Amino acid sequence: MAWIYNADMPATPTLEQLRRYAVARTLFKPTTLLGAIRRLGFVQADPIRAPARAQDLTLRHRVKDYRAGDLERRYARLPIEEDCLVNYGFLPREHLALMHPRVSSRPWDAATRRRAADVLAFVQARGAVHPREVEQAFNHGRVTNYWGGTSNASTHLLDGMHYRGMLRIQRRDSGTRIYTAATHGVADGSRAARLQRASALIELVVRKYAPLPSASLTYLARLLGYGAPHLAAEIQQALQHARASLASATVEGTTWYWPADENPRSQRYRDDEQLRLLAPFDPVVWDRRRFALLWGWVYRFEAYTPAAKRRFGYYALPLLWRGQVIGWANVSLKDGVLQPAFGYIDGNAPHETPFHNALDEELGRLERFLAAPGAAAG
Repeated sequence: MAWIYNADMPATPTLEQLRRYAVARTLFKPTTLLGAIRRLGFVQADPIRAPARAQDLTLRHRVKDYRAGDLERRYARLPIEEDCLVNYGFLPREHLALMHPRVSSRPWDAATRRRAADVLAFVQARGAVHPREVEQAFNHGRVTNYWGGTSNASTHLLDGMHYRGMLRIQRRDSGTRIYTAATHGVADGSRAARLQRASALIELVVRKYAPLPSASLTYLARLLGYGAPHLAAEIQQALQHARASLASATVEGTTWYWPADENPRSQRYRDDEQLRLLAPFDPVVWDRRRFALLWGWVYRFEAYTPAAKRRFGYYALPLLWRGQVIGWANVSLKDGVLQPAFGYIDGNAPHETPFHNALDEELGRLERFLAAPGAAAG
């Protein structure tokens, strides 16, 4: 991978131009499901449905006629995978070679390796397995999980085998992962090849989340240690190369980076009149540092915050209108009826008729999106 240097890059963009660029470049014209995932490079997943999973809420703005659950329903027929990058989600299958064979930073002991080998043989013999089948066959018991509680040991082992590339997700059954054996090619272990893969990973996240404040670029490089812990040294080297090769500018005291073949000052990046309720992990709002710089207030995801301490609500969807994130909504379904509750950063909703028309249109789109069978379950 080689970054493109554009010697004719125009003058320093304004913060307003960076804001329009950040929104317009990722809210592209709706396309096919596979096309959208490939263009995004990665779609973060989250199990909470309020009113739908984050991956569905993200894709509905970018996939034509998308309905909640389409990703799960169509997953097995598409060349995509559930896997890890900077966090857990869905990505085009071709990206797996950048991270696999993955070497975990937490080596297994001999007993765990034996259990994994036994389970792998079981999966290979069955072709595909539900975690319940593994638990019934091996009765691994329970283990302490990452949050200090306990969880099913078989499920924990299957997660670890998936992470290490021994298994892949074939499909989901009512949300539960169905596993099958996976194979990955032997990776070129030369220093040059490892650096090339690390550079490609840096490019992937830059193209997804640009424009990036300098601190956010560093943070994303660190998060890539989740998807490719064995490339940690090369990722840091690739990060330094990217800083020298990406387009950049210092705007109001913050240094920003973006792909050198894009121009934030271009007239192609402009605000539209469509109001959108965004997923908490949508690329527009995922980087909370960038969010505060571009929109002047701090948005927080509060699903795991005690109710009494929440400002925005359990699953607040940022409200984007005319290029500004002016508030948020918590949306639920009761007896099949959409029930939104709004909050606004300035305290009140805009009074203009175009705003209320745009809001009605967005709620109508959200109702159609949720109308798929099973969309409101769970």
